[in-house]
Amino acid sequence: MPRGSRETNLEVLIDLASRLPWWLAVILAAASYLVLHPFAEPPTQGPTGLHQMGELYQTQLIYIGATLGQWVLPAVFLLGGAAAGLRAYRNRKLLADAKQIAGTSDLMALSWQDFEHLVGEAFRARGFSVTETASGPDGGVDLELRKDGELHLVQCKRWRARKVGVEIVRELYGIMSARGAVGGYVVSSGVFSREAERFADGRNIELWDGAKLKAIIRGASEPSHPVPIRVAPAALPAASATPACPKCGAPMVRRTAQQGPNRGKEFWGCSTFPKCRGIRPISTS
Repeated sequence: MPRGSRETNLEVLIDLASRLPWWLAVILAAASYLVLHPFAEPPTQGPTGLHQMGELYQTQLIYIGATLGQWVLPAVFLLGGAAAGLRAYRNRKLLADAKQIAGTSDLMALSWQDFEHLVGEAFRARGFSVTETASGPDGGVDLELRKDGELHLVQCKRWRARKVGVEIVRELYGIMSARGAVGGYVVSSGVFSREAERFADGRNIELWDGAKLKAIIRGASEPSHPVPIRVAPAALPAASATPACPKCGAPMVRRTAQQGPNRGKEFWGCSTFPKCRGIRPISTS
């Protein structure tokens, strides 16, 4: 096998190991050494006849494989664990830095990879298990979320110059249907077109623009299930503010009623819908 091919295979193994929690990678490094070391003993007796040549050949292969493996596999797991630990530290720092900066200018300055890492950390802080995919900057699902056994899909769009259009939301909705996801998110550093907002409404897709992402990041350290907040009608926030859900305390989003006597009218709906169905009227004063 060519030298370049061997290096590529090792890089692939290290990359796979880096997707594990760092502590699990360390455990696997120790376990692989302990399992393989007993087989890394050279044969002590040569063949006494031709019929034993095959057995000796097999023993030699096991010896060579175990001798190499007892060092290579632990090294792969340890390097992968170190990479995972460094990535986790760096992602947490991204989240901490974003909490300290007002506005969304810092989101625009991020690379698309760092933007995806930041979004992933925001979801981890909200109690999701996050898996980063390898879709790249131009399409596909970027993050897979799991919570309470349910799958949610995320597309990240770190766009500076244009709005996220309805075609992006339609694409995510199609992938959700194909994979049986219960919900989806399109997260952007910018804003969404009105058509995208209308399409997402009622389809279990949340649209996070840059302002909403920063608001969620700044509140990411709050409990996942805060004590319900009871607010008197007279104290409801103005339409320009983002209120908290009266049932679970999560941020709310503007929605438009699709049916019933209030069809076409806007209201505040809980961002965790359909898990929580808290609503508030939008004050016109």
